Amino acid sequence: MFLTISTTGTPERPATDLGFLLHKHPDKAQTFSTSHGTAHVLYPEASAERCTAALLLEVDPMALVRRGKNKGRGGAPDAALAQYVNDRPYAASSLLAVALSTVFKSALRGVCNALPERAAEPLPLRIEVPAVPARGGAELVRGLFGPLGWTTVDVRPVALDETFPAWGESRYVQLVLEGELRLADALRQLYVLLPVLDDAKHYWVAPDEVEKLLRAGEGWLADHPERQLITSRYLNRRWGLTREANDRLELVRLAEADDIGVEAIDNAVEDPAPEPDDAPAENAENVGKNADKVESVEKTVSLAQQRREAILTALRDAGAGSVLDLGCGQGQLVQALLKDMRFTKVVGVDVSVRALTVAARRLKVERMSERQAERVALMQSSLTYTDKRLKGYDAAVLSEVIEHLDLPKLPALEYAVFGTARPATVVVTTPNVEYNVRWETLPAGHVRHRDHRFEWTRAEFRAWADRVALRHGYAVRYVPVGPEDPEVGPPTQLAVFSATETTKATRTTRTTNVKEEKAA
Repeated sequence: MFLTISTTGTPERPATDLGFLLHKHPDKAQTFSTSHGTAHVLYPEASAERCTAALLLEVDPMALVRRGKNKGRGGAPDAALAQYVNDRPYAASSLLAVALSTVFKSALRGVCNALPERAAEPLPLRIEVPAVPARGGAELVRGLFGPLGWTTVDVRPVALDETFPAWGESRYVQLVLEGELRLADALRQLYVLLPVLDDAKHYWVAPDEVEKLLRAGEGWLADHPERQLITSRYLNRRWGLTREANDRLELVRLAEADDIGVEAIDNAVEDPAPEPDDAPAENAENVGKNADKVESVEKTVSLAQQRREAILTALRDAGAGSVLDLGCGQGQLVQALLKDMRFTKVVGVDVSVRALTVAARRLKVERMSERQAERVALMQSSLTYTDKRLKGYDAAVLSEVIEHLDLPKLPALEYAVFGTARPATVVVTTPNVEYNVRWETLPAGHVRHRDHRFEWTRAEFRAWADRVALRHGYAVRYVPVGPEDPEVGPPTQLAVFSATETTKATRTTRTTNVKEEKAA
């Protein structure tokens, strides 16, 4: 099996710079040993105007059989036909992808100390692969390479036998790619997509394959329209690894969309040290003249527990059966909701993969009975983007979520939740900044959590909630949570948004349409 990489140049920027970028001299034919044969690199042509590098891989069928025994799929999808006679020595597959990563290791990383500026800029490239096994046909090949910046993706099916046209086409295609791309990007695309098209790997897919996929897919895979298919096939349909890869790629996509680092998004897992907001209510004993009136039982219940109970009460009063916990974090509220059988469907939503992993562990999802597992789901999604999966639920909860967003992003959340998802009931809680003076352990002028972008007074929260309710067709009422101080109010503010009759009618129509779409 082989492929060729060609480029063009000028006397000032000669095409033979390709030799520097590949770290292989155009005047030499070089040979490299691989685990399944021998790789050769040679240059059929090398001039200032045009330069072509060829990678030829000679596969040892005996080595393929010996090394493939009891490992993955044995290296050949057609192994049932014969162990020693198959297409592996001729068709571009994971064998060629591994050879690429071995022979052109530095080029794959975009490293070239001799010509760093050339390595960082696009080149006019033409890549030819004569025999690509395409499980999915020519259309899949175009669908995989088309969105990646190539101006030409020429895919020609190979006939089973040219002398007998009636026999039809084989599952192999001739592939020619043309366009201006960085050499490293082109090589990484081939490294990932050749095994994907073949839909087979000659080695066992271990967990470290996720890291290899993410490294090779940096800059293009997160936004690829066929991302799900690519990750599934590349990881040999290992469900756990595929889910991990897709979760991490979704974080990359969201981070790129917001022009921030991934670590800034995947930060929902709290440190073990308790925050003032989750401290026992007894820490707020100096709440003014009426502090001695706080019930003794209340002093033993944390504010977080009181908040969850207030949310549960609001949901029960609303008659909600299906509930979204938006920004579910580590799943404490989801766990509380599942204990009440009147909540027939509970969905925890968070952008953080780490938080969802902790939530799944807390809920013991893997050990749930089938009936209980049907009641709960955890999904990754960003609340500042619309998500059709969030439509059709009776209620949604935003518990201590809005204060973690930058204020300019709040309108996006409002539209995603109130304007698009449009549950009949929305419960929102947020800290009351006026109450902060009652926390003895909180320095003056500090917010309750280092990730809080703002904290509102009661008047500011009500002004925001009233505007949202008016804009989106909801009525809103307010409930204090925690010991209420006559001067500064309660530590937590809670608002219950209830859809008006007009909004409910619109929501019913949309829910019916969503169900019909799912049925179709």
